[in-house]
Amino acid sequence: MARFRNNKKKGFVKPVGKKQPGVDHVTGEKIPHSIVFSRGKLPGSLKQLQMDLRKLMLPYTAVNLKEKRRNNLKDFLNIAGPLGVTHFLMLSKTETAPYLKVARTPQGPTLTFKIHEYSLAVDVAQSQLRPRCPQDLFKNSPLIVLSGFGSGEQHLKLTTVMFQNIFPAIDVNTVKLSSCQRIVLLNYNKDTKLIDFRHYSIRLQPVGVSKRVRKFVQNHQVPDLKNLQDVSDFITKAGYGSESEVDDEAATVTLASDLGRINKASSKSAVKLQEIGPRMTLQLIKIEEGLCSGGVIFNAYGNEAEKKKEVKEEEDKINEENAEED
Repeated sequence: MARFRNNKKKGFVKPVGKKQPGVDHVTGEKIPHSIVFSRGKLPGSLKQLQMDLRKLMLPYTAVNLKEKRRNNLKDFLNIAGPLGVTHFLMLSKTETAPYLKVARTPQGPTLTFKIHEYSLAVDVAQSQLRPRCPQDLFKNSPLIVLSGFGSGEQHLKLTTVMFQNIFPAIDVNTVKLSSCQRIVLLNYNKDTKLIDFRHYSIRLQPVGVSKRVRKFVQNHQVPDLKNLQDVSDFITKAGYGSESEVDDEAATVTLASDLGRINKASSKSAVKLQEIGPRMTLQLIKIEEGLCSGGVIFNAYGNEAEKKKEVKEEEDKINEENAEED
C-alpha cells in the first residue's frame, strides 16, 4: 500500500532567549548557592543537624551531597566554580564544642561560630502540639531577618553582609506572596554576645473569619450538619468563634493580592509564625580574610587576651614603681 508523504513544512520557531544559569531573572543578581558539609567526623546528632541545615538552605543547595573521609577543602573548592557555589557551611566537632564555619567562595572571608546549644528540626516538631511542615514549604528560599546587629562594630557588619548574601535577594515590587513561606531570624544579644538562630514557617489567616469556616474552605469537605438545626449554628457554635478577637493588630497585614482560597486582596490577615527548626545559639569567635586562612580580622578570645595582657603590664609597671620608691 502506498504511503503518503507529509509535505507540510514545519514553521521556523525563533528560539527563546535562555535564562542565564544562576541569575535571578527578576533582580538580575547572581543567585547564591551553598554546600553544607563536615570537617572531620561528626556524632549522630550533628550529622542530623547537617541534614537540617541542608534542608533549610533549599532549594539552592546540594541536599543529597555524598561525602567521603578523604575529601578535603580543596576538593569542595574545585567543584564550587563549575556548580556556581558561592558559600560553604562547614560543621566540625572538637573535644570542647561543635563549630559552624560560614565562608564565601573562593577567596573568603570565613566566619567561625561556636555552637553553644542546638535543637534538631525533629525535636522542635515533637515539642509542638500541631507541627506544620507542608511539602511545598521548601520550594522557595527563606527570607532573612537580622536583629541587633546595628551597633556599627566591624565584625557585626561583616556578619550582617555574610548572612544577607547567603540567601537570594528579593524585589519587594515583584515578589509573589506565595513564595514567602519561610523566614530565618538571627537575633544578636549585645550583653551575652550570642546569636539566636531560628527558622520559622509563615502562615496567613484572615481576620474576622471563624475557625470552622476557615477549615471548611481549606479542606474542601462537606461539614457534618446532622446534629444542627440551622446552618448558622455551624458558624456561631460556642467555642468556634472568630479568632480576630485574640489577633494582635501589629501582627496583621493588608494583602496586595489574593493568597490561597481564603486570604483575599485588600483584606486583613494575621501573620502566624511557627518554628520548624533547626535552632542554634551561636557565638562569633573568629573572622578570617581568606577561605579558612589568611589574616584574622576578628578574634573574640584574642581581644580578651590582649586586654588581660595590658592590665598585667600596667600592674607590673605600678609594682616596679612602688619597689623603686621603697
